[in-house]
Amino acid sequence: MTLAKKIVLLLMAAGMLLAVFLESIPSQAQEMKHDMGAMSAQSPSTDGYKAAMDKMHTAMMAIEHSGNADIDFARSMIPHHQAAIDMAKVELANGKDPEMRKLAEAVIAAQEAEIKQMQDWLAAHPVK
Repeated sequence: MTLAKKIVLLLMAAGMLLAVFLESIPSQAQEMKHDMGAMSAQSPSTDGYKAAMDKMHTAMMAIEHSGNADIDFARSMIPHHQAAIDMAKVELANGKDPEMRKLAEAVIAAQEAEIKQMQDWLAAHPVK
């Protein structure tokens, strides 16, 4: 894996962790008792990103851990990588910036390859 890919993956993981952290903290706007009407409306991309994160969390919480670190790592990383793919597809559907769209395409290609690698590895290493 090239240094650029490692940096991209690290930044994506950090971004996802930050999003999860920020999502868990109630904002001042959430604590307000006023009807915010249209101000609280979300964009299709926000809805898409949140759906991707919800899907990932559900999948990760459903994982049956084996006690084998290698197997559990692969099982846990597959939905994580799938979330990156899902979020990249939201970017392609909604984003306008050519650099971000190119990055989204690269994320999809890299994450799909790594999911296949983990699935193949899991098939070759059944839980004993």
